[in-house]
Amino acid sequence: MGEHQMITLGSRKIDFAAAQEIDPRAVVRVSTDFHRPLPLRAREAFLVRGDDAPAGFASYLVLPNGRCPDNVATQRRVHLPPEFEYLDDGDVVRLVPERGEIRTLYRRSSHHNSFLLTERCNNYCLMCSQPPRDVNDDWIVDEILETIPLIDPDTGEIGFTGGEPTLLGGRFLELVQACKSYLPRTALHILTNGRSFSDDAFAQALGSLHHHDLMLGIPIYADLPHVHDYIVQADGAFDETIRGILNLKRHGVRVEVRVVLHKQTVSRLPALAAFLARNLLFVDHVALMGLEMMGFTRANLDALWIDPDDYRSELTEAIGILDRARMRVSLYNAQLCLTDQSIWRFAKRSISDWKQEYMPECDGCAVKEECAGFFASAKHKYSDRIRPIAG
Repeated sequence: MGEHQMITLGSRKIDFAAAQEIDPRAVVRVSTDFHRPLPLRAREAFLVRGDDAPAGFASYLVLPNGRCPDNVATQRRVHLPPEFEYLDDGDVVRLVPERGEIRTLYRRSSHHNSFLLTERCNNYCLMCSQPPRDVNDDWIVDEILETIPLIDPDTGEIGFTGGEPTLLGGRFLELVQACKSYLPRTALHILTNGRSFSDDAFAQALGSLHHHDLMLGIPIYADLPHVHDYIVQADGAFDETIRGILNLKRHGVRVEVRVVLHKQTVSRLPALAAFLARNLLFVDHVALMGLEMMGFTRANLDALWIDPDDYRSELTEAIGILDRARMRVSLYNAQLCLTDQSIWRFAKRSISDWKQEYMPECDGCAVKEECAGFFASAKHKYSDRIRPIAG
């Protein structure tokens, strides 16, 4: 694989052997500030890199080269393996001593912080990267409500995803309100299938929160209802999604239409672009997205996989239709060598830094730094036509 190293966000092999005083399920902000005010230290974990640490923190995260001095209680020390060297001031982690677990919930230096709100979903998409589970996971909302006040208010954007976040009902609205209150300068991007907003009262309730910078990413996979419903494996989903988008826009909520590119969607991609330009011209953004080899995608690979080079012309035509209609359009998760240069200006480096890779075939490519590269999961299947572009 390429030179990027995957970031470990969680581990259940952490040494909590002597850390009896840490809360059973603690969400804490990481600090490296020796002069942190004492009242703030009680909710924070000090990151120990050297041989000194100030007293009074709720816990101490000791990296391999760190050593806590005698003034720091042994009961609050957590010894981390080298893969957590990336942790830094302002990050937020969850500590679960009874399971030997640490999980990074938020990284201050990252532009790709997102929170899974629930694993439940009322779609069952063929290519779902987070296969739904019918479980009671209400604890996740409580954890996120603890996390939001600890996030740096200068963070540019955070995301909510699922499952289907809107199945939380009132608690979904509570999370949006918390983001508005604690993060008044931070954009909020929410991935949802949009079906819950076919209930106009729910769409109105979200709009009435007047979040300062909110965008809902909602998938439409075809211009034909039965094709969309087949892809999401839910009868009537297309009609509910379209009604949801109409209701959201009526109540002032911004909407991004998202289209995952695979064998079931690309043949009608120009027709879908024309449908959007004709009927949903008022949406705020259209995102065309390469396939991620996770979850159900692997199980349904024969029905989904198509080499991006084989839908090059359909992609170029669809983007042209949307652009001429003056709709904002972006191309995510795509390799530049497999797309026409005429649409490179729409392509974004979109893959989260913790799961982005480049393949050996990318070595020496003149546009590598502008290219999205690959999801780490692409090692299971990717185009055999990848080639470096000469400068």
